[in-house]
This record gives sequence, C-alpha cells and structure tokens, in this order.
Amino acid sequence: MIHTQKWLLLLIACLFTYLDPSVVTADSSYPLQTKYPDTIMYKAETAEKIIAFTFDDGPDNVHTPAILDVLKKHHVRATFFLLGPRVEKYPKMVQRMNEEGHVVGNHTYWHPELTETGVANMKWEIEKTEQAIHQVLHKKTQLFRAPYGALNDSLVRALPDLGYRAVGWSIDSEDWKGLSKERIKQQVINNLHPGSIVLMHSVGDVHGTVEAVDELIPYLKDAGYQFVTIPEMWPVLYK
Repeated sequence: MIHTQKWLLLLIACLFTYLDPSVVTADSSYPLQTKYPDTIMYKAETAEKIIAFTFDDGPDNVHTPAILDVLKKHHVRATFFLLGPRVEKYPKMVQRMNEEGHVVGNHTYWHPELTETGVANMKWEIEKTEQAIHQVLHKKTQLFRAPYGALNDSLVRALPDLGYRAVGWSIDSEDWKGLSKERIKQQVINNLHPGSIVLMHSVGDVHGTVEAVDELIPYLKDAGYQFVTIPEMWPVLYK
C-alpha cells in the first residue's frame, strides 16, 4: 500500500511538472545553454518580464532604417547581428545603430552553416566580420550569432578564445518566410515567456516585420514587458 502511494505521488508530481511551464528549465530544450551557460544563451532564466528583440542579416538601406525608425519611436533598444559585407557596404547604418544605443553583434561574413564548415572556418568568419565592425565603430563586440543557429559542442567551446559569447533565440518570429505582420505578431505572442529572445531580420523578404514590430512593442509594454538588449539580459557579460 505504501509502495503504491509513493508511485501515485510521483505520478502526480510528474503531471504537475508537465502542466506547469514555470518549472521547465533550459535543460531539455537548450542543451548547449545547460552545458555552457557562460558561453551561450537562448533565453534568460528569469521570472522577470523582460524581452530582447534581435535582428539578423543586416544592415541594408531599406528595412534596417525603417526598423530603426520604429525602435526610436518607441524608445526601445535592440540587438543587431550583422554580416561583414553588409557592414562594409552600409557603414552609416552601423553607425546609426551604435549612436541610438543599439547593440551590434557578429553574424559571420558569408553566412555559412558552421556545423558543416568547422571550427577553423568559424574563426575566419568571425574575425573577418570583427575587422569590418571595428573599422566602422572602432570597438569590438562580444556577441556572436551563428547562421541558422547551427552550433555544436566543439564550436561553442572555441568561442571564449575568440572573446565571444553566442546568442540563440527562444522565439522565432519566422519573418524570414515573408509572413504578414499579423502572423509575425501571433508567432511572437503565442510563444511569449519571461526572458524571451526574439529572432527577427532586418534584410530580405521581411515586409511584415516593420509593422509587426511597431504594433508588438506597445502590446508587450501593456502586458508588462520591459525591452532590453542582450548585454542587459545576460549578467555574465559584465563579469
């Protein structure tokens, strides 16, 4: 009888764990963050209502300035992960990001799938884009986002020697599919949680992104969320 009661209590505990998302940690969903918490982050482990908007693949002179206009309008700072050739082509956009308080990160030079090309190629890609960013801003970024989010243990372990930490995401807006503003908004809202890192893009077929961001910001503020940059979200960057 006692044995049966123990199993029953265990079953109930497991059921409540399954039903209550607040007790789910990064362990199952983000194994690299669990193994290397000081080197890679997909979301902030917090109950605080904070959220970080991040934009990949820029800059350009079409969508990027429009996104910057919206962020400025709402007094929100974001994090931009940039490609080397675009930094070289649109340095004024990079300067504007920096001047308006946004954080610039490294997104490689040629956007390869690094799990296919290996550690040596990742180092080359990072260093090449680092040179481009430094040429414009005269400073080095600490943040790196892998194209497609493709990383493995050996790649992550190599990042500290390069002076970088990796940033993934916990919400994919899927704007890269060319979605409408309404579908982008629903993708973010449906997956919202404290400590969210949202993946968006400032280049490509992202016609719905600008309007979605313009409407998401006041909605999320009304829901009690505070917008932060990745360094503000990740205390390890201040150690």
